[in-house]
Amino acid sequence: MKKRNILFALCFAAVAASAQPTIQWQKTFGGSSYDEAFSIKQTIDDGFVVAGTTTSNNGDIFGSHGGADCWVLKLNNLGVIQWKKALGGTGNEEGRSICQTFDNGFLLAGFTESNNYDVSGNHGGGFDAWVVKLSSTGTIQWQKAIGGTGWDEIWDAEQTTDNGYILAGRTNSIDGDVTENKGKSDLWVVKLDETGNIQWQKTYGGSADDGAYKVTQTPDGGFALIGETASQDFDVIGNNGNFDFWVLKLSSTGTIEWQKTLGGGAGDIGSDIVSTADGDLVVCGFTGSYDSGDVTGHQGFYDYWVVKLNSLGEFQWQKTAGGSDLDWARGIVQAKDGGYIVIGSSSSTDGDVLGNDGGVDFWLIKLSESGELLWQQTYGGTKADHAFSIANTTENGFIMCGYAWSTDGDVAGAVNLGKNDYWIVKLSPENSSPTVSPSSLENTLDIFPNPAQQYATIKVPSASAGLRVVVSDMLGREVSRQATANGSTLDIAKLVPGLYQLAVHTEDGRVFWGKLEKL
Repeated sequence: MKKRNILFALCFAAVAASAQPTIQWQKTFGGSSYDEAFSIKQTIDDGFVVAGTTTSNNGDIFGSHGGADCWVLKLNNLGVIQWKKALGGTGNEEGRSICQTFDNGFLLAGFTESNNYDVSGNHGGGFDAWVVKLSSTGTIQWQKAIGGTGWDEIWDAEQTTDNGYILAGRTNSIDGDVTENKGKSDLWVVKLDETGNIQWQKTYGGSADDGAYKVTQTPDGGFALIGETASQDFDVIGNNGNFDFWVLKLSSTGTIEWQKTLGGGAGDIGSDIVSTADGDLVVCGFTGSYDSGDVTGHQGFYDYWVVKLNSLGEFQWQKTAGGSDLDWARGIVQAKDGGYIVIGSSSSTDGDVLGNDGGVDFWLIKLSESGELLWQQTYGGTKADHAFSIANTTENGFIMCGYAWSTDGDVAGAVNLGKNDYWIVKLSPENSSPTVSPSSLENTLDIFPNPAQQYATIKVPSASAGLRVVVSDMLGREVSRQATANGSTLDIAKLVPGLYQLAVHTEDGRVFWGKLEKL
């Protein structure tokens, strides 16, 4: 059971009273070795597809080819496996990105050092970029190893409006499919047609290390990328020192329209990017810079860092969030009701981070359209639980993935099969969501007496025998989590007087909302 201290201090006065999402279901998948989920998307059938890497060959995994394989899971809306596929060869593979394609299949992207089993055409050397087109049931339709005799990685891919694909990553090759290298590793973009043929590829960067982690198509048909740069020459202008966020805006044919370095005097690593309908860009990552360059408000070793640029690359606002320890932002999505949801991992227990269960937790925050921190929530147990990806769901909630070592806290009830497993967490909508608002749902939940002093009876209009009741204060911080029977009492004796939000989860997956006043 989680306990949160209720501190109505002035430092929280700026945080809005909208409550954060609660867990609808959570599942672990894996085997006895290392299993890490890096990318998740909702599918056209309201299920989910997940991609990552596994070194297991037991438990949920079968068909391993040796070393580390890409591992793809197709889940239904309740998190039940519909199919699963281990992909690779006898070397090591990493699955870094997956998206559903217009024909209801999937494109998996990552990198490989194999040249057998599922992989052919590897150029030798280190890793080659690897893209695999799967059918709707996980059958390989085509695969492509892309690169040269150096080290070539693809970290993100999405389908483009012309039915092709845009890929982004890094390379230090200068042969094979790669025609230019400016020094060390370059940011690398590859455009494929719908059958995997290269239409164009380009490298961008300077004489130091540069790379991309995410790419998105913009409303004008071009592309925007976020990554990192340590260079200060060739394509890179304005580096603030060490590594900076590097944002590139490209035309549809890969010409640089503008570039922007963002950061301070220490290391700043960009992780994800979203493009708004009007062409503005919001990027996230993590910063080690202290009030230098573009960074203000840094609190700890690494903080979440979110920056908004307009369509011309002009700086709009920036926000740091975190505590005194390590906080890594990995993914960002636009919230359906406005603002931005950012997911990552935190080992902090102070500053903006409340409720860390121990070790490292998934850490979810919401920012307003102007960058104000609205709410935060940690998810995890007492060990290391790292988040890498988040997506919106059709129910106005969220789905997120990463890996979990924990077997307690929010991970309790899921079976850990050894070391770290894929951890998939399905979240409800925000309480303030227009489609599922507390005001419209609270009348379906009976709470009596209300106000109450010691105990309150909780009843939902169903035959559900067991309930899980999550109690949050009006700043959205969870203060109690209890299991009870439908129509039974909830112990509120230890709560301080005030108004609380209740999220009541039934055994059949429904969630009911209500407010309770503690006397």
